[in-house]
Amino acid sequence: MAALTAAKRIVIKIGSALLVDRATGLLRAEWLLALAEDVRWLKGLGADVVLVSSGSIALGRGVLGLPATTLALEQAQAAAAVGQIRLARAYEEALQPHGITTAQVLVTLEDSADRKRYLNSRATMETLLGLGVVPIVNENDTVATDEIRFGDNDRLAAQIAVTVGADQLILLSDVDGFYSGNPADDPLATRYDTIEQITPEIEAMAGDAGSGLSKGGMKTKLMAARTATSAGCAMAITEGSVQRPLQALQNGANATWFTAHSDPQAARKRWIAAMKPRGAVTLDAGAVAAMARGKSLLPAGITDVTGKFERGDSISMLDSKGHSIGTGLTRYSALEAALIKGHQSAKIEQILGYPGRAALIHRDDMAL
Repeated sequence: MAALTAAKRIVIKIGSALLVDRATGLLRAEWLLALAEDVRWLKGLGADVVLVSSGSIALGRGVLGLPATTLALEQAQAAAAVGQIRLARAYEEALQPHGITTAQVLVTLEDSADRKRYLNSRATMETLLGLGVVPIVNENDTVATDEIRFGDNDRLAAQIAVTVGADQLILLSDVDGFYSGNPADDPLATRYDTIEQITPEIEAMAGDAGSGLSKGGMKTKLMAARTATSAGCAMAITEGSVQRPLQALQNGANATWFTAHSDPQAARKRWIAAMKPRGAVTLDAGAVAAMARGKSLLPAGITDVTGKFERGDSISMLDSKGHSIGTGLTRYSALEAALIKGHQSAKIEQILGYPGRAALIHRDDMAL
């Protein structure tokens, strides 16, 4: 089992039932304050922390006096709009006494499918984490066009873990792990401490039962585990209702760990290397040498641009003889790259008419 103290970047998913009292519809303030202690502890160890939190609809429905039954889409959107501002304020008030700055980030699962939006999300999250901020991420339920499914935050948390290159994803749930059957119905159901591979047999054990506030069952959690572990991120499912659940997990509380078989950076490099390039840039000798030292590719080191590509596409990096030295995700289109090639990054705004990023391909977005 993984140790939280060894993680460099942790994503923590918090379910609605943990944050909101089912009977009253009110925030479980004491629990949230204890969770804030856990976040302070993890950051004190040097880890970056991202919180993916459900709860906006559950909070909003209580404020608006909406029934506890399934809501119509427009009711769920209204509840999310009212609840989200309260949810963000609650996290801010819980973490601020520890000197921790929070940020609200609203995304959808579809953001990961659009390359430009994915790169924008990644850049924003990296900047926030670099500044020591704890992002509070939630699905943008107020503008959802499909039926709102609360369990999607399991998968959303996995997508966020992939986006930020986390090495651990913790799903704080109302169950203490993955069982061979539903322990409420099957007295012989056993909990797995570790799952090395998600086999068809494991998938067959997953059910859909969830709490009244969260519809996410084990199927969504297995989908999250598959996404996270394939990107080099270990994942745990553990009981979250206890005080300081992350400290409890570190101290040996029941949990199921899904094992990652590589680190996040290596998994990302393999993903980039497998993509089909849409174009190419030719590098001068200085840029080739800089790549070998692990540097980002700056426009100044580019001598030629070929192909038709847009921001976020994979492109080849060639030396002066046309030999490929690797591929990477470009931060500029082919037209923009052709205009700024050979120029210092400080002149990008002057050439393009708007501020741009210093690197054409960041070192984290290339596979050599």
